[in-house]
Amino acid sequence: MPTGELRYPIGPFEFGLPFSAHERSLFLAQVAEAPANLRAAIAGLSDAQLDTTYRPGGWTVRQVVHHLPDSHLNWYVRAKLALTEDEPTIQPFSENLWAELPDSRGGAIEPSLKILEGIHARTVLFFESLAPQDWTRKFFHPERGVLIIQDILPAFAWHSRHHTAHITEMRRRMSWLAG
Repeated sequence: MPTGELRYPIGPFEFGLPFSAHERSLFLAQVAEAPANLRAAIAGLSDAQLDTTYRPGGWTVRQVVHHLPDSHLNWYVRAKLALTEDEPTIQPFSENLWAELPDSRGGAIEPSLKILEGIHARTVLFFESLAPQDWTRKFFHPERGVLIIQDILPAFAWHSRHHTAHITEMRRRMSWLAG
């Protein structure tokens, strides 16, 4: 598999693309299903397998599992700030530095799986509660520029599928069949 496909097994994401009401429903379903899909992707993996990188220069499976709730908690808060404040500037975080912290490098994965389940349930509830005008509420991301709440939903869905695919594709390459 070429390096680009190892890094982006479902392709890269692009912020700001319009989507239909049908696609919105699809994204919400993907967000709702993501925690179960991640659990299935890691089912039966040993600690040694969890501590294997999914690609050269990439994170370990364990780091990926911890990264998802770290990232999604940040995006959830950003969406709520955009809804409740007037064009807030949100705080980015250094995902690579967070992934190197001891809890991400060696911590048990179950707490992160539970956080992911909770944050995804709340995220779906949040997006389902938005009024039509809420989707265009703006916020400023110092690294990405001006975004709107609508931009977050497909990013959430893609990000979940993206990292789960890192794990499932690595399992396929390594012949580590799902438990």
